[in-house]
Amino acid sequence: MGMTMTQKILAAHAGLAEVKAGQLIEAKLDLCLGNDITAPVAVNEFERCGACGVFNKSRVALVMDHFTPNKDIKAAEQVKRVREFADKYEVDNFFDVGRMGVEHAILPEQGLVGPGDCIIGADSHTCTYGALGAFSTGVGSTDLAAGMATGTAWFKIPSALKIELTGKPSKYVGGKDLILHLIGLIGVDGALYRSLEFTGEGVAHLSMDDRLCVANMAIEAGAKNGIFPVDDITLAYVRGRFQREVKIFEADSDAEYDEVISIDLSSLRPTVAFPHLPENTKTIDECNGQVKVDQVVIGSCTNGRIEDMRAAAEILKGRKVAKGVRCIVIPATQQIWLDSMHEGLFDIFVGAGAVVSTPTCGPCLGGHMGILAAGERAVSTTNRNFVGRMGHVESEVYLANPYVAAASAITGFITDPATL
Repeated sequence: MGMTMTQKILAAHAGLAEVKAGQLIEAKLDLCLGNDITAPVAVNEFERCGACGVFNKSRVALVMDHFTPNKDIKAAEQVKRVREFADKYEVDNFFDVGRMGVEHAILPEQGLVGPGDCIIGADSHTCTYGALGAFSTGVGSTDLAAGMATGTAWFKIPSALKIELTGKPSKYVGGKDLILHLIGLIGVDGALYRSLEFTGEGVAHLSMDDRLCVANMAIEAGAKNGIFPVDDITLAYVRGRFQREVKIFEADSDAEYDEVISIDLSSLRPTVAFPHLPENTKTIDECNGQVKVDQVVIGSCTNGRIEDMRAAAEILKGRKVAKGVRCIVIPATQQIWLDSMHEGLFDIFVGAGAVVSTPTCGPCLGGHMGILAAGERAVSTTNRNFVGRMGHVESEVYLANPYVAAASAITGFITDPATL
């Protein structure tokens, strides 16, 4: 029996001719990632086990993004711990204030991850890099410590779901709607410890920003990873960024999948995930104008890229944020921040009555820069809407794409952008 794309990458990194679902392997790593929440724990374990250096100082990335700029003393101490570790072991890729960005946006942008890689990160949304044709998954801080020290990690080979995409998305529909639609179909545990492998002619109609969004939220279906084939769009994105060898893996024609799910992109509508799970989805037609909101957040590792900024600006241009609504825009990296500024998007945002933040995860995890009070509702382009995710346990988060989020900021209700 043939292998899936994920299985081929893992086999290559384990030095094996073939692997099968359920098999345990030890694989060589191309990159290890930590952030300001998870890396301090990994640093402590790294030093406790007696490690004397990282396996490769250019293959470790430490990104201070969740509470950065530091929101309080505890956050400052966390970052200080990681900063001292990076200095001690001469880690090349340490990202902090002035060089910062949300980890899953800055790593692809800076060319630190690419096709054929095997990547672990102590953050569940590390699966983002599957958009580039890499195997990438989240791990615990102890596994990160071991990976930084040895350059290896163990994995159980996942089985896979094949997601066949056809058609072309219509206006105001993008990667966020695709992944929310899929999670709505299969549930938050529908791909538990399996690989979500996207394929079909519809892939060509998804931009790299779309794919990064989709792969990012594979974990919200319980998946071990999400992955896209390497095509001309991928190669154009990594050209000039990714300095290591591009390695392209393709699934065998006789690869075994647990299930094949077909999705016609042209049939999708803007989709909103209601509280308190990403699987609780409704199309915009089912909720247009029915849910009053207090806050809108446009940003995060899911939808904080330049296409997302442009989408929000398209809707906000010449309009005003509704009275009583707080609209917070967070470009995901310094480069996206600069690009947005130079394109005049900040003029549009501020002119509409929104606020623009420095790159940070901030409100996505209830960290800072937009915490919700009891009874408040937010429309957010982030990836999770669990109870208390963005603040008080009696607040509510509705997940949507940037068009819907911006339209909702204007009306004060969850709104179909096509109706403006």
